[in-house]
Amino acid sequence: MAMPTMAQDLIARQAPVDKKMRAIDSVAIQKLIQQEELDEPDFTDDLYPNWEDGSINLYSNVELPKDFKIDLRHFCMPTTNRIVTSNYGYRRRFRRQHKGLDINAYLGDTIRAAWDGKVRIVDNQPSGYGKVVVIRHANGLETVYGHLSRHLTEVGKVVKAGTPIGLAGSTGRSTGTHLHFETRLLGEYIDPAKLFDFAAQDIKGDFYVFKGRGRGTLIGHHAGKGAGGDLAAAQTTEEEVTYDSSAPADKASSAKGASRTRFHKVRRGDTLSSIARKHGTTVAELCRINGLSKRSKLRAGQVIKYS
Repeated sequence: MAMPTMAQDLIARQAPVDKKMRAIDSVAIQKLIQQEELDEPDFTDDLYPNWEDGSINLYSNVELPKDFKIDLRHFCMPTTNRIVTSNYGYRRRFRRQHKGLDINAYLGDTIRAAWDGKVRIVDNQPSGYGKVVVIRHANGLETVYGHLSRHLTEVGKVVKAGTPIGLAGSTGRSTGTHLHFETRLLGEYIDPAKLFDFAAQDIKGDFYVFKGRGRGTLIGHHAGKGAGGDLAAAQTTEEEVTYDSSAPADKASSAKGASRTRFHKVRRGDTLSSIARKHGTTVAELCRINGLSKRSKLRAGQVIKYS
């Protein structure tokens, strides 16, 4: 049975109405959209001299900052694959520097943006990277994703961490399906293994301080999940560990050991006495350099200096 028109009008008048919506017309909505477009993050800030989408190696004559703090948090692993098949560093076989990591992948695997950013290059370079994507990120880094089988993005697109930007492949100068992944600051290569732990699917610290060509400092212990783009909140400490980013990945442990300041990550059951014995020092010395007392309670995950 059809409802009388008067009854329909009565129900309509009684329905809840958002009074604020009455004040919004099409002109106001258009202004709101324009304002949101104006508020889009600027990925061409003072750090970078220009924006150019034709060349990957764009910054050969740019002066590098003496130090620059890079926020590694709010990340996504570019691939869920955990096996690194070729490290960063000099390749004797090819007599040239390998300026990124090769990560094992299967044809068609989804490759994702590592952080929020803006796509600078989508290109095909048959004699080199093959199908490649370059993204400039809000944290100052640029990331390169090479040998893709397919592009899933376009130049100028603003992407979030975890946005699919391509599919894994073996295009260009490649001997098998994999992802070639690079991290750069103003064109200066930074070993991705200093920033990412692909086996653990996580970053290695909350911040990385670039300290000029070939050197950097990793700051903070990261406690995020990371795998598959889980943007977990990070937890930091005040400790710093110095790495030499110019060293090949297989020499990372020796570069770390060469640092003047050394650290111990507290495990459950550790005491000042047990840590002192393990590292050939004394409880008094541990207390002195860490500002502790002999009665200080240690917590699992805490990082303390021992030299």
